[in-house]
Amino acid sequence: MNKVVVGLSGGVDSSVAAATLHHQGYEVIGLTLWLMKGKGQCCSEGMVDAARLCEELEIPHHIVDSRDVFQENIIDFLVSGYQAGITPLPCSQCNRAVKFSPMLDYAKKELGTDKIATGHYARINYDHQSDRYQLLRAVDRHKDQSYFLYDLTQELLAGSVFPLGNQTKEETRRVAAEFGLATADKPESQDLCLVEAHGSMQTFLDRYINQKEGDIVDMTGNVLGKHTGIHHYTIGQRRGLGIAAAEPLYVVKLDAVMNRVIVGDRHAGGRLECTVSRLNWVSIAEPTAPIPAEVQIRYRSKPVPAQIIPIENSRIKVIFAEHQFGITPGQAAVFYSGEMVLGGGIIEVESQT
Repeated sequence: MNKVVVGLSGGVDSSVAAATLHHQGYEVIGLTLWLMKGKGQCCSEGMVDAARLCEELEIPHHIVDSRDVFQENIIDFLVSGYQAGITPLPCSQCNRAVKFSPMLDYAKKELGTDKIATGHYARINYDHQSDRYQLLRAVDRHKDQSYFLYDLTQELLAGSVFPLGNQTKEETRRVAAEFGLATADKPESQDLCLVEAHGSMQTFLDRYINQKEGDIVDMTGNVLGKHTGIHHYTIGQRRGLGIAAAEPLYVVKLDAVMNRVIVGDRHAGGRLECTVSRLNWVSIAEPTAPIPAEVQIRYRSKPVPAQIIPIENSRIKVIFAEHQFGITPGQAAVFYSGEMVLGGGIIEVESQT
Protein backbone atom coordinates (compact mmCIF):
# COMPACT_ATOMS: atom_id res chain seq x y z
CA MET A 1 0.00 0.00 0.00
CA ASN A 2 1.30 3.47 -0.88
CA LYS A 3 1.93 5.73 2.09
CA VAL A 4 1.43 9.50 1.88
CA VAL A 5 1.67 12.26 4.48
CA VAL A 6 -1.04 14.89 4.07
CA GLY A 7 -0.55 18.39 5.39
CA LEU A 8 -3.71 19.27 7.32
CA SER A 9 -4.61 22.85 8.16
CA GLY A 10 -8.11 22.08 9.39
CA GLY A 11 -9.76 23.55 6.29
CA VAL A 12 -12.01 21.86 3.76
CA ASP A 13 -9.34 21.67 1.02
CA SER A 14 -6.74 19.71 2.98
CA SER A 15 -9.52 17.61 4.53
CA VAL A 16 -10.79 16.53 1.12
CA ALA A 17 -7.23 15.88 -0.08
CA ALA A 18 -6.74 13.47 2.82
CA ALA A 19 -10.16 11.84 2.48
CA THR A 20 -9.75 11.40 -1.27
CA LEU A 21 -6.38 9.68 -0.96
CA HIS A 22 -7.70 7.55 1.90
CA HIS A 23 -10.69 6.52 -0.24
CA GLN A 24 -8.31 5.64 -3.08
CA GLY A 25 -6.52 3.14 -0.85
CA TYR A 26 -3.48 5.12 0.26
CA GLU A 27 -2.11 4.74 3.76
CA VAL A 28 -2.69 8.32 4.86
CA ILE A 29 -0.95 10.02 7.77
CA GLY A 30 -2.09 13.49 8.82
CA LEU A 31 0.52 16.12 9.61
CA THR A 32 -0.22 19.57 11.02
CA LEU A 33 2.40 22.27 11.48
CA TRP A 34 1.94 24.46 14.55
CA LEU A 35 2.94 27.81 13.10
CA MET A 36 1.68 30.39 15.58
CA LYS A 37 -0.66 30.93 18.48
CA GLY A 38 -4.17 32.28 18.10
CA LYS A 39 -7.02 31.85 15.68
CA GLY A 40 -6.62 30.92 12.04
CA GLN A 41 -6.84 27.82 9.94
CA CYS A 42 -3.19 26.86 10.55
CA CYS A 43 -3.21 27.58 14.27
CA SER A 44 -4.95 26.25 17.38
CA GLU A 45 -8.45 26.16 15.88
CA GLY A 46 -7.15 24.46 12.76
CA MET A 47 -5.26 21.84 14.75
CA VAL A 48 -8.46 20.84 16.52
CA ASP A 49 -10.32 20.46 13.21
CA ALA A 50 -7.41 18.52 11.72
CA ALA A 51 -7.36 16.16 14.69
CA ARG A 52 -11.13 15.66 14.38
CA LEU A 53 -10.73 14.78 10.69
CA CYS A 54 -8.08 12.19 11.48
CA GLU A 55 -10.44 10.63 14.02
CA GLU A 56 -13.18 10.52 11.37
CA LEU A 57 -10.86 8.83 8.87
CA GLU A 58 -9.21 6.68 11.56
CA ILE A 59 -5.72 7.72 10.50
CA PRO A 60 -2.70 8.81 12.58
CA HIS A 61 -2.21 12.52 13.22
CA HIS A 62 1.15 14.16 13.90
CA ILE A 63 1.70 17.75 15.05
CA VAL A 64 5.08 19.39 14.55
CA ASP A 65 6.01 22.55 16.45
CA SER A 66 7.18 24.84 13.65
CA ARG A 67 6.76 28.15 15.45
CA ASP A 68 10.47 29.02 15.47
CA VAL A 69 10.79 28.23 11.76
CA PHE A 70 7.72 30.35 11.02
CA GLN A 71 9.01 33.21 13.16
CA GLU A 72 12.37 33.30 11.38
CA ASN A 73 11.24 32.68 7.81
CA ILE A 74 7.94 34.56 7.77
CA ILE A 75 7.42 37.01 10.62
CA ASP A 76 11.01 38.33 10.76
CA PHE A 77 11.11 38.29 6.94
CA LEU A 78 7.90 40.35 6.71
CA VAL A 79 8.85 42.86 9.37
CA SER A 80 12.29 43.58 7.90
CA GLY A 81 10.77 43.95 4.44
CA TYR A 82 8.09 46.41 5.48
CA GLN A 83 10.64 48.39 7.48
CA ALA A 84 12.71 48.71 4.28
CA GLY A 85 9.74 50.09 2.34
CA ILE A 86 8.89 46.98 0.31
CA THR A 87 5.82 44.74 0.37
CA PRO A 88 7.08 41.18 0.89
CA LEU A 89 5.18 38.13 -0.34
CA PRO A 90 5.20 35.59 2.51
CA CYS A 91 3.22 32.75 0.92
CA SER A 92 5.76 31.43 -1.59
CA GLN A 93 8.49 31.72 1.05
CA CYS A 94 6.27 29.87 3.53
CA ASN A 95 5.42 27.10 1.08
CA ARG A 96 9.03 26.26 0.36
CA ALA A 97 10.85 26.99 3.62
CA VAL A 98 8.18 26.37 6.26
CA LYS A 99 5.77 23.84 4.77
CA PHE A 100 6.87 21.65 1.85
CA SER A 101 10.56 21.21 2.64
CA PRO A 102 10.14 20.50 6.39
CA MET A 103 7.09 18.29 5.72
CA LEU A 104 8.93 16.16 3.16
CA ASP A 105 11.97 15.93 5.44
CA TYR A 106 9.76 14.83 8.36
CA ALA A 107 7.93 12.32 6.16
CA LYS A 108 11.21 10.73 5.07
CA LYS A 109 12.95 10.69 8.45
CA GLU A 110 10.06 9.97 10.80
CA LEU A 111 7.28 8.35 8.80
CA GLY A 112 9.04 6.24 6.18
CA THR A 113 7.69 7.78 3.00
CA ASP A 114 8.88 10.21 0.36
CA LYS A 115 5.41 11.48 -0.60
CA ILE A 116 3.48 14.41 0.82
CA ALA A 117 0.14 15.85 -0.29
CA THR A 118 -1.61 19.16 0.30
CA GLY A 119 -4.91 20.80 -0.55
CA HIS A 120 -3.36 23.29 -2.97
CA TYR A 121 -5.07 23.94 -6.28
CA ALA A 122 -2.28 23.18 -8.75
CA ARG A 123 -1.06 20.22 -10.83
CA ILE A 124 2.23 18.42 -11.36
CA ASN A 125 3.32 16.75 -14.59
CA TYR A 126 6.49 14.79 -15.33
CA ASP A 127 7.98 15.56 -18.75
CA HIS A 128 10.10 12.65 -20.00
CA GLN A 129 11.73 14.66 -22.75
CA SER A 130 13.24 17.25 -20.41
CA ASP A 131 13.42 14.84 -17.44
CA ARG A 132 11.79 17.49 -15.25
CA TYR A 133 8.69 17.83 -13.16
CA GLN A 134 6.46 20.65 -14.33
CA LEU A 135 4.19 22.81 -12.21
CA LEU A 136 0.86 23.52 -13.89
CA ARG A 137 -2.11 25.73 -13.12
CA ALA A 138 -5.15 24.14 -11.51
CA VAL A 139 -8.19 23.35 -13.63
CA ASP A 140 -10.12 25.86 -11.51
CA ARG A 141 -8.50 29.14 -12.55
CA HIS A 142 -10.39 31.04 -9.83
CA LYS A 143 -8.70 28.94 -7.15
CA ASP A 144 -5.38 28.31 -8.91
CA GLN A 145 -2.51 28.65 -6.42
CA SER A 146 0.43 27.95 -8.72
CA TYR A 147 1.56 31.58 -8.28
CA PHE A 148 2.43 30.80 -4.66
CA LEU A 149 4.21 27.55 -5.55
CA TYR A 150 6.74 28.82 -8.13
CA ASP A 151 9.60 28.51 -5.61
CA LEU A 152 9.29 24.73 -5.18
CA THR A 153 12.32 22.71 -6.24
CA GLN A 154 12.40 19.64 -8.46
CA GLU A 155 12.89 17.48 -5.36
CA LEU A 156 9.80 18.97 -3.72
CA LEU A 157 7.68 18.57 -6.86
CA ALA A 158 8.82 14.95 -7.18
CA GLY A 159 7.66 14.28 -3.63
CA SER A 160 4.37 16.20 -3.75
CA VAL A 161 0.81 15.29 -4.69
CA PHE A 162 -2.03 17.78 -5.31
CA PRO A 163 -5.27 15.76 -5.25
CA LEU A 164 -7.45 18.85 -5.89
CA GLY A 165 -5.67 20.15 -8.97
CA ASN A 166 -8.16 18.68 -11.43
CA GLN A 167 -11.35 19.79 -9.70
CA THR A 168 -13.17 23.00 -8.83
CA LYS A 169 -13.80 24.40 -5.38
CA GLU A 170 -17.48 23.53 -5.79
CA GLU A 171 -16.53 19.92 -6.46
CA THR A 172 -14.35 19.95 -3.36
CA ARG A 173 -17.30 21.08 -1.25
CA ARG A 174 -19.47 18.40 -2.83
CA VAL A 175 -16.90 15.68 -2.15
CA ALA A 176 -16.58 16.85 1.46
CA ALA A 177 -20.35 16.57 1.88
CA GLU A 178 -20.39 13.11 0.27
CA PHE A 179 -17.69 11.95 2.68
CA GLY A 180 -19.63 13.52 5.54
CA LEU A 181 -16.66 15.60 6.67
CA ALA A 182 -17.19 18.10 9.47
CA THR A 183 -15.29 20.73 7.44
CA ALA A 184 -17.67 20.51 4.46
CA ASP A 185 -19.35 23.82 5.31
CA LYS A 186 -16.38 25.50 6.97
CA PRO A 187 -16.04 29.12 5.76
CA GLU A 188 -13.28 30.04 3.33
CA SER A 189 -10.10 31.14 5.05
CA GLN A 190 -8.18 34.33 4.33
CA ASP A 191 -5.50 34.16 1.65
CA LEU A 192 -2.99 35.21 4.31
CA CYS A 193 -3.04 33.42 7.65
CA LEU A 194 -1.51 36.39 9.49
CA VAL A 195 -4.43 38.57 8.44
CA GLU A 196 -6.85 35.89 9.59
CA ALA A 197 -5.10 35.60 12.94
CA HIS A 198 -4.64 39.32 13.66
CA GLY A 199 -7.60 40.90 11.89
CA SER A 200 -5.54 42.93 9.42
CA MET A 201 -1.98 43.21 8.16
CA GLN A 202 -1.73 46.65 9.77
CA THR A 203 -2.64 45.25 13.18
CA PHE A 204 -0.03 42.51 12.78
CA LEU A 205 2.71 44.91 11.68
CA ASP A 206 1.96 47.43 14.42
CA ARG A 207 2.91 44.74 16.95
CA TYR A 208 6.46 44.73 15.56
CA ILE A 209 7.04 48.13 13.94
CA ASN A 210 6.76 51.43 15.79
CA GLN A 211 4.54 53.98 14.08
CA LYS A 212 6.67 56.85 12.79
CA GLU A 213 4.92 59.87 11.32
CA GLY A 214 6.12 61.23 8.01
CA ASP A 215 5.04 63.14 4.93
CA ILE A 216 2.83 62.11 2.06
CA VAL A 217 4.20 63.98 -0.95
CA ASP A 218 3.44 64.28 -4.65
CA MET A 219 5.89 63.53 -7.45
CA THR A 220 7.51 66.97 -7.13
CA GLY A 221 7.89 66.80 -3.34
CA ASN A 222 4.94 68.94 -2.31
CA VAL A 223 3.57 67.82 1.08
CA LEU A 224 -0.06 66.71 0.78
CA GLY A 225 -0.57 65.11 4.18
CA LYS A 226 0.88 62.95 6.92
CA HIS A 227 1.21 59.20 7.42
CA THR A 228 1.72 57.15 10.58
CA GLY A 229 4.23 54.70 9.12
CA ILE A 230 5.24 53.63 5.60
CA HIS A 231 4.49 50.02 6.57
CA HIS A 232 0.79 50.92 6.43
CA TYR A 233 1.00 51.49 2.66
CA THR A 234 1.73 49.55 -0.49
CA ILE A 235 2.38 50.43 -4.13
CA GLY A 236 -0.83 51.03 -6.06
CA GLN A 237 -2.90 51.83 -2.97
CA ARG A 238 -5.60 54.46 -3.47
CA ARG A 239 -7.94 54.22 -0.49
CA GLY A 240 -7.07 55.27 3.02
CA LEU A 241 -4.51 57.94 2.10
CA GLY A 242 -6.35 60.68 4.00
CA ILE A 243 -5.60 63.37 1.44
CA ALA A 244 -7.82 65.42 -0.83
CA ALA A 245 -6.97 65.98 -4.49
CA ALA A 246 -8.67 67.01 -7.72
CA GLU A 247 -7.86 63.62 -9.27
CA PRO A 248 -7.39 60.10 -7.87
CA LEU A 249 -3.93 59.60 -6.38
CA TYR A 250 -2.12 56.32 -5.80
CA VAL A 251 0.95 55.29 -3.85
CA VAL A 252 3.75 55.07 -6.42
CA LYS A 253 6.78 54.77 -4.14
CA LEU A 254 7.73 54.19 -0.51
CA ASP A 255 10.86 56.07 0.54
CA ALA A 256 12.18 54.34 3.67
CA VAL A 257 15.25 56.59 3.92
CA MET A 258 13.23 59.82 4.00
CA ASN A 259 10.19 58.15 5.62
CA ARG A 260 7.91 59.42 2.85
CA VAL A 261 4.94 58.03 0.98
CA ILE A 262 5.04 59.32 -2.61
CA VAL A 263 1.77 59.55 -4.53
CA GLY A 264 0.86 60.29 -8.14
CA ASP A 265 -1.80 59.73 -10.75
CA ARG A 266 -2.37 56.36 -12.35
CA HIS A 267 0.02 57.14 -15.21
CA ALA A 268 2.80 57.82 -12.70
CA GLY A 269 2.21 54.38 -11.22
CA GLY A 270 2.74 52.63 -14.54
CA ARG A 271 5.97 50.80 -15.44
CA LEU A 272 7.08 49.03 -18.58
CA GLU A 273 9.75 46.85 -17.00
CA CYS A 274 11.19 45.56 -13.76
CA THR A 275 14.14 43.56 -12.52
CA VAL A 276 13.60 40.24 -10.78
CA SER A 277 16.04 38.36 -8.52
CA ARG A 278 16.01 35.30 -6.21
CA LEU A 279 14.88 33.27 -9.20
CA ASN A 280 13.66 29.70 -9.24
CA TRP A 281 13.15 27.96 -12.57
CA VAL A 282 10.67 25.35 -11.55
CA SER A 283 9.61 23.66 -14.80
CA ILE A 284 12.46 24.52 -17.18
CA ALA A 285 16.21 24.88 -17.06
CA GLU A 286 17.50 28.39 -16.45
CA PRO A 287 17.35 30.25 -19.78
CA THR A 288 20.53 31.78 -21.16
CA ALA A 289 18.82 33.86 -23.83
CA PRO A 290 15.63 35.97 -23.92
CA ILE A 291 12.36 34.03 -23.92
CA PRO A 292 8.71 35.07 -24.23
CA ALA A 293 6.35 34.44 -21.32
CA GLU A 294 3.17 35.60 -19.68
CA VAL A 295 4.07 37.31 -16.42
CA GLN A 296 1.86 37.64 -13.35
CA ILE A 297 2.95 40.31 -10.85
CA ARG A 298 0.30 39.65 -8.17
CA TYR A 299 -1.81 36.67 -7.19
CA ARG A 300 -5.05 38.27 -8.41
CA SER A 301 -3.60 40.00 -11.47
CA LYS A 302 -3.88 38.68 -15.01
CA PRO A 303 -0.76 37.30 -16.71
CA VAL A 304 0.46 39.63 -19.45
CA PRO A 305 2.84 39.07 -22.40
CA ALA A 306 6.47 39.99 -21.73
CA GLN A 307 10.06 39.27 -22.65
CA ILE A 308 12.28 37.59 -20.06
CA ILE A 309 15.89 38.74 -20.52
CA PRO A 310 18.74 37.21 -18.44
CA ILE A 311 21.11 39.83 -16.98
CA GLU A 312 24.05 39.83 -14.59
CA ASN A 313 24.12 38.27 -11.12
CA SER A 314 21.48 35.60 -11.87
CA ARG A 315 18.76 38.20 -12.34
CA ILE A 316 16.38 38.86 -15.19
CA LYS A 317 14.73 41.89 -16.70
CA VAL A 318 11.04 41.68 -17.54
CA ILE A 319 9.88 43.92 -20.37
CA PHE A 320 6.11 44.03 -20.63
CA ALA A 321 4.19 44.46 -23.85
CA GLU A 322 2.39 47.40 -22.25
CA HIS A 323 2.70 49.53 -19.11
CA GLN A 324 1.74 47.75 -15.89
CA PHE A 325 0.23 49.53 -12.90
CA GLY A 326 1.37 48.77 -9.36
CA ILE A 327 4.58 46.80 -9.92
CA THR A 328 5.63 46.29 -6.31
CA PRO A 329 9.12 45.54 -4.97
CA GLY A 330 9.00 42.47 -2.73
CA GLN A 331 6.13 40.81 -4.57
CA ALA A 332 6.65 37.82 -6.88
CA ALA A 333 6.77 37.95 -10.65
CA VAL A 334 5.79 34.49 -11.89
CA PHE A 335 6.43 33.41 -15.48
CA TYR A 336 3.98 31.21 -17.38
CA SER A 337 3.81 29.53 -20.74
CA GLY A 338 0.14 28.76 -21.08
CA GLU A 339 -0.77 26.71 -18.02
CA MET A 340 2.83 25.81 -17.13
CA VAL A 341 4.82 27.75 -14.54
CA LEU A 342 8.27 28.38 -15.99
CA GLY A 343 9.60 29.96 -12.84
CA GLY A 344 9.53 33.17 -10.87
CA GLY A 345 11.33 35.49 -8.51
CA ILE A 346 11.05 38.60 -6.40
CA ILE A 347 10.57 42.04 -7.96
CA GLU A 348 13.66 43.98 -7.03
CA VAL A 349 13.89 47.26 -8.90
CA GLU A 350 11.32 49.45 -10.57
CA SER A 351 12.20 50.93 -13.92
CA GLN A 352 11.28 54.56 -14.46
CA THR A 353 10.42 54.04 -18.13
